[in-house]
Amino acid sequence: MARVSQEHLDARRRQILDGARRCFARNGFHATSMQDVLREAGLSAGAVYRYFRSKDELVAAIALEVFEEVGGAFEAVSRSEDPPPPGRILGEVLRLVLGDGEEERVPPPLLVQVWAETLRSAELAEALDKGYARVREAWVRIVGAYQRRGLMRDDVPADQVARTLIGVAQGFLLQRALFGAGDVTDLENGLLALTSMRPPDDPAGRADGAPEGPPV
Repeated sequence: MARVSQEHLDARRRQILDGARRCFARNGFHATSMQDVLREAGLSAGAVYRYFRSKDELVAAIALEVFEEVGGAFEAVSRSEDPPPPGRILGEVLRLVLGDGEEERVPPPLLVQVWAETLRSAELAEALDKGYARVREAWVRIVGAYQRRGLMRDDVPADQVARTLIGVAQGFLLQRALFGAGDVTDLENGLLALTSMRPPDDPAGRADGAPEGPPV
């Protein structure tokens, strides 16, 4: 009997996850059955259960993929001594998660459902905590680089800035999930405008207490 290649196994797993992702995005986790996933993926029950024993395992696998990609993307940027502005970083990562094609790779409603599922799943909650900590640590390093270069005031702890920037991205995804509006470019431009604010009465063109230098 011929051995099945790892490439084939990986492709079959990808097929199942993509089918489950479409089902969950369309109908939600709780309204989707494993039979729905089988039909969407075009596979038999035996083929699917070889990889995932339950719907909860599918949910966890999709969530872990997203957490891993997002964490890795931010960590890559954080290793630079001259990171790009916050809006550009968030824009690149959001495009990685959402995708640029007609069909969103990970639709925002699905992300919101994953967040909600962490309230009932200890496994997902642990994964989300680790993912959040990873992204937060990366942002702290990025903000530190801004501060060292004189691009951002250094009297505010980097961790506070990091949590705020994470909140901006989460808020953007929530708005997109609830209202279906908003492009990643809107977020980039909005952050550019916010981070370039200057008090009108500052003759030096600097924010109060901020070091000299171009805005981030």
